[in-house]
Amino acid sequence: MRSSNPVFSRRGFSRSGGYAGFGAAPQAGSPVAGQGNPYAGGNPYAQTQPPTNPYAAGDQQNLTPEQLQQMYGAPPAGPLQTGRMTMDDVVMRTGMTLGTVIVAAAVAWIAQLPVGVGFGAALVAMVLGLVQSFKRTVSPALIIGYALFEGLFLGVISQVYNERWSGIPMQAVLGTMAVFVGVLVAYKTRLIRVNARFQRFVLAAAIGFLLLMTVNLLFAAFGGGDGLGFRSGGLGIVFGIVGVVLGAAFLAMDFKQVEDGVRYGAPREESWLAAFGLTLSLVWIYLELLRLISIFRE
Repeated sequence: MRSSNPVFSRRGFSRSGGYAGFGAAPQAGSPVAGQGNPYAGGNPYAQTQPPTNPYAAGDQQNLTPEQLQQMYGAPPAGPLQTGRMTMDDVVMRTGMTLGTVIVAAAVAWIAQLPVGVGFGAALVAMVLGLVQSFKRTVSPALIIGYALFEGLFLGVISQVYNERWSGIPMQAVLGTMAVFVGVLVAYKTRLIRVNARFQRFVLAAAIGFLLLMTVNLLFAAFGGGDGLGFRSGGLGIVFGIVGVVLGAAFLAMDFKQVEDGVRYGAPREESWLAAFGLTLSLVWIYLELLRLISIFRE
């Protein structure tokens, strides 16, 4: 699972620079190379023939479950028996990760932690996220640790915004939920089609967006005020909307990666990376909405 988050690049579903599978990787020209299997290399979205099962060996690739049952006298092993990722795994891990974020944010809000502690927690969360992104193996402890410190930061920054614009954090939460549901419905009904061109465009737009925000932050830090004005006034509204749209696009890419991981039998532990990516995208959307709504309230 390649990264679809504008902040971190994660290696999910990969081993030694390749893609995860069971047994040897398909050779060039084999029936599974580049034909709809995003974990077999090549163009992950080019399908010239119906995709085959990349994890079945030899001539068994195109056999149906009924044919396999006749051959072996028993039904083929399901995801639970083979240790492959399922949608239930993704939902459970995502619930645990987001639950940790919410609980930590509530603790920070109730305890009224100082702003310095919040930004320190944000720095720790960023480091943990980067470490997980460059690890070759999945570490649930790192992902939960990221969620914990990210939640502390969100609790502190939400309290800061609430003191100036009462009720704005709840508005941002409702907006984030609305974006999540809207993107999910659009993805399931195929109003949004995540293909290679879509991914290239979104990644390029995210890189440009982050560069502009970094330059604006540097000008604000050394020149005072709001830097180049990208986060206030009319430009702030424009860039806030762009930020939310980018977050929604990365959310759609996360849905695509989860769908592909389940379809092609990614290892079960990769569901933690799916939860990590979804959490990153939702945090991104929440922070952009927090900023955008504050500009409107101003």
